[in-house]
Amino acid sequence: MTSDALSPSPLGLEAEVIDVFAAEGPLARLESGYRPRSAQIQLARAVAQALERRQVLVAEAGTGVGKTYAYLVPVLLAGLRVVVSTATKALQDQLFLRDLPRLTRALGLPVQAALLKGRGAYLCLHRLEEARHRLPFPADPRMLRDLGRVEVWARTTLSGDMAEVAELDERTPVRSWVTSSRDNCLGGDCPRLRDCHVLKARREALQADVVVVNHALFFADMSLRDGGLAELLPQVDAVVLDEAHQLNEIGVQFLGRTLASGAWLELGRDLLAVGLTKARGLQDWRALSGRIERQVRLWALTLAESHGRRSGRLRWDDVVDRPDFRPGLQALMPLGDELLAALEPVRGMDPELERLFQRAQSLTDSVRLFDAETPPHRVRWVDVLGSNGVLTEAPLDLREALREPLAKPGRAWVMTSATLGETETLDWFTRSLGLKEAQTLRVESPFDYATQARLWVPEHLPRPQDAAHSLAVAAVAAQCVRQLGGRTFVLTTSLRALGSIGEALHQHFVATPADVGPAVEILVQGHEPRRALLARFVAAGREGRAAVLVGSQSFWEGIDVPGVALQCVVIDKLPFPVPDDPWMDARAKACQAEGGDAFRDVSLPETAIALKQGAGRLIRSESDLGLLVICDVRLVRMFYGRRLIKALPPMPRLGHEDQAMAWLRQLRAYEA
Repeated sequence: MTSDALSPSPLGLEAEVIDVFAAEGPLARLESGYRPRSAQIQLARAVAQALERRQVLVAEAGTGVGKTYAYLVPVLLAGLRVVVSTATKALQDQLFLRDLPRLTRALGLPVQAALLKGRGAYLCLHRLEEARHRLPFPADPRMLRDLGRVEVWARTTLSGDMAEVAELDERTPVRSWVTSSRDNCLGGDCPRLRDCHVLKARREALQADVVVVNHALFFADMSLRDGGLAELLPQVDAVVLDEAHQLNEIGVQFLGRTLASGAWLELGRDLLAVGLTKARGLQDWRALSGRIERQVRLWALTLAESHGRRSGRLRWDDVVDRPDFRPGLQALMPLGDELLAALEPVRGMDPELERLFQRAQSLTDSVRLFDAETPPHRVRWVDVLGSNGVLTEAPLDLREALREPLAKPGRAWVMTSATLGETETLDWFTRSLGLKEAQTLRVESPFDYATQARLWVPEHLPRPQDAAHSLAVAAVAAQCVRQLGGRTFVLTTSLRALGSIGEALHQHFVATPADVGPAVEILVQGHEPRRALLARFVAAGREGRAAVLVGSQSFWEGIDVPGVALQCVVIDKLPFPVPDDPWMDARAKACQAEGGDAFRDVSLPETAIALKQGAGRLIRSESDLGLLVICDVRLVRMFYGRRLIKALPPMPRLGHEDQAMAWLRQLRAYEA
């Protein structure tokens, strides 16, 4: 769809939408300094058309278009029942807690909205009551502290949403003690069913006009029918999928099947705890739990040794032919059968024993699944995570999974993101979801990149595969930090580079600070939760202190730091997909089987999307200024470099280091 495809004389919903975005409309009264943006209005009109005509719209909206309001305004005015899904729980909370309330007030609409997350996001009152009895002995003081925080909060919370406990680290094991999973939820047999926060959230969603979910829940529910959406989706008139560029990766993950050594170990621990409290003396629960732990740890050890005891992802063919792999896997089947035989006589005595039986059945079935051959159009791999192993089988893409939902008549679909492709047809996205008939729209960012930003590719650096590359990237980043007085992100393509660059910057600014000027705070992913690192970085910029943040994959997108706090983004390498990643390898082979070119049609588009996402951290408002540094000479020396540069925002390229440093000095002087 182009601007020409939009009706020149809009009627109905389209006309209402245009009025809202007018210079004297409700948004102008909501936000001081508001002025209409043609790109935002163009997107909003396209969404209105898709809603009225019950079409599928795929829309790329460049940074700064204001896509959230562009789809929410027509959604709210249309008076339809709508599910809005976004990539992360943080963005989900932002939509529900900030954007929707502001718009409904501005428009004066009595819209009922609801927030729905997966069951693991909500406090389970029954498991909270049992948590202190399940604590490992001796209990870690930090775990006791975290559990105490949850217990205090639980007395006053209305929603049970664990996100309300702001001081609780997302990585604490206490979360799994006080929330339920599909495996351990007692369902209708739970003694606290009447007060269940999960059921309350689902009831509110069923009564709401607009329900805000996340992609993980959306696809998990498609696979397991356990997220509350299975009952809700048949009733909705429209589905909006924001941050849609992540659909394939998240969807494939949740539509697949897994077999995790950790799930077996957790089953063994729960078997011991529940068996001793609910069926003591009826089976030798301690001995059975011990056999599960020994056998599963031995199997997980063979997986770890397959990867030299390092964490990482392995292709199925590289593991399945090892002489010790299949026997270790097959040994879990009689163990599962023994467990089922032990639970069968007692399963009816208590709901928790029944759930243990069902979990044992599911895990045993999964062992048999992975012992069989891989079905067509599926791919398998093994993730080694320390001493744990996870087997995964997943579809190559989402075409089959979405075929039936998309074909339902009378429902509109809107899929939008700042990055959905590198071509006008957005075929990188539409092809993988089978959206041949979808309407497509691409609206450019309103930012003036020619004035606001510059691109520098340091051509004196070693090639990315050179061992000295990370140190050279750190040296370039240190130059930028000195010129700007901080205000710099360094985005890396691997955790190994993250560590090397972080340590090198520490040497530059902390270990030997005497000759480098003012102190610089070095913030490195992994040292603290992402939210805490970002808050420290923003606070440093606001207070005039120098800081540099080094982050890997989780900092490439979903990070919004407008203003002078961030004025330089350094990217260490072109973010090519890992060549031996099993899923990418399978997609490449499928592409070749269909007559395509794997590098041109799979690898390069993936790289362009990721590069565009990273570059998008730099300019976040119409007044931002900044420098993008890409420390990969392939961008200017290889034949594909022009294609990747074209995918970036249209910022002028600086040819020399002195020009780049002069631009940074200009930015610092301008802000002073």
